[in-house]
Amino acid sequence: MEPQLLHRVADSVATVVIHHPAKRNAMTAAMWRALPPLLDTLAADPGVRALVLTGEGATFCAGADISTLQGSPQEAQGLAVAAEEALAAFPKPTLAAIRGHCVGGGSQLAAACDLRFAERGALFGVTPAKLGIVYPASSTRRLVSLVGPATAKYLLFSGELIDAERALRTGLVDEVLPEGELAERVAEFTRILAARSQLTQAAAKEFANGRTDRDKHWAARARESGDTAEGVAAFLERRSPRFTWTTSG
Repeated sequence: MEPQLLHRVADSVATVVIHHPAKRNAMTAAMWRALPPLLDTLAADPGVRALVLTGEGATFCAGADISTLQGSPQEAQGLAVAAEEALAAFPKPTLAAIRGHCVGGGSQLAAACDLRFAERGALFGVTPAKLGIVYPASSTRRLVSLVGPATAKYLLFSGELIDAERALRTGLVDEVLPEGELAERVAEFTRILAARSQLTQAAAKEFANGRTDRDKHWAARARESGDTAEGVAAFLERRSPRFTWTTSG
């Protein structure tokens, strides 16, 4: 099978799989280009309430396919940044499910997700210093927002890999699971996400990402949506709420 991004939707969760096992799921130029339109399609699907990004088999993503850097490194980096920004802008909760190596462009994509769950044994690295590449400013700021300036400098200056436990301590990942338990935990957690108010999630995502000009917008959506009334009624009636507001609505 050619290197590509596979996807499926089940139980209100979209799963995007980085599929290039011959090169540890390294991203080709075509794969970088394919991600933004795929995300647009999934964002517009009212049946999708959360998204999981993962890699085929035992590796998340070993970065960019180095052969794509032989022509124009600047063009290749531009494709990666466009894909990263599209992932960060996805309007519904996103979660990276990480096994094995999450390096270079793989870490770039994982950092653009809202949450990162990793299997014990996963390894993380940000490796532009090994290739003499200037890491994009937007990607650097995103990394700093997750792990702080000291750890960001450690990763960027050295290009060294860190294990899942250190990634958890520094804030690069949110949960570390024993081997064999990642898929079950991701399925369990995304079921929780899919059951919650998309209105709450969408507003919280914008606010947490630093948006400061949409307070009135979200106050109006809250008044119009009916989600608050439904949530209160469900709580009082001791039943699961049926939230109806969607970002694609």
